[in-house]
Amino acid sequence: MATKRAPAASRATGRGDEVPPPAPIVSSAHLLSPRSAELSEFEFGLIVAGNAFHRWVVHCMSAAGLKDLTPLDVLVLHHVTHRARDKRLADICFIMNVEDTHLINYSLKKLQGLGVVASSRHGKDVTYAATPRGRSHVERYREIRERCLINALNADDALNRDIGELARLLRVLSGMYDQAARSAASL
Repeated sequence: MATKRAPAASRATGRGDEVPPPAPIVSSAHLLSPRSAELSEFEFGLIVAGNAFHRWVVHCMSAAGLKDLTPLDVLVLHHVTHRARDKRLADICFIMNVEDTHLINYSLKKLQGLGVVASSRHGKDVTYAATPRGRSHVERYREIRERCLINALNADDALNRDIGELARLLRVLSGMYDQAARSAASL
């Protein structure tokens, strides 16, 4: 998984000179904290990985037959399809950690217009589910994901454990960022 940087003294070249530790790779040097340069490096990695992930899901879904979707549209369709259970707007927002319900609602309306999501009323609640057409696109997405992403990953048990640990760490950091956002909002 992640390795700690070796102190400069232990990074000697053997010729009497020391190699300084590599400078952190960050997107906003003005935010670099001497207490955790690693967090700044993580944030830059998150920005780059997030944008790459968004580009990936849009292209994969386009290859699966649904073009002109935003990353959020694709993720909403996947979540609505998840476990073949109807979902309420509030539940989708909660699980996806999206505070602005209008963003999810807009995606749901767009997906309904494409015929891949349907809504139904249960008492006061409106729920959403993938249609057979939507499930077909999601299944095609899964096939393309296997071929283009999973095969390229070529993961062994050790790499899969590292990915699982990274996922756990991202969930922990997500909670920390949420708490910090609440603190900042109260200032």
